Amino acid sequence: MNHPNRSKHSTAPKAPKPSEVRASRDAVGLTQSDAARLVYVTLSAWQRWEAGERTIHPAMWELWQIKTEGMR
Repeated sequence: MNHPNRSKHSTAPKAPKPSEVRASRDAVGLTQSDAARLVYVTLSAWQRWEAGERTIHPAMWELWQIKTEGMR
């Protein structure tokens, strides 16, 4: 049974596809290592996001977008 205070429709942003993660990194000209450092994750975490082995958390994706806004 659903909790009465929980919405049936999530308002949380959707995580991007792996191809979107890579395209966004390529668009700002950063290496995977640089990208990982920018959002405080390990290189292997970033690599897994781009490979589709893990899904980037929407909060990390939002942080990435905020921090690279002026680079695009």
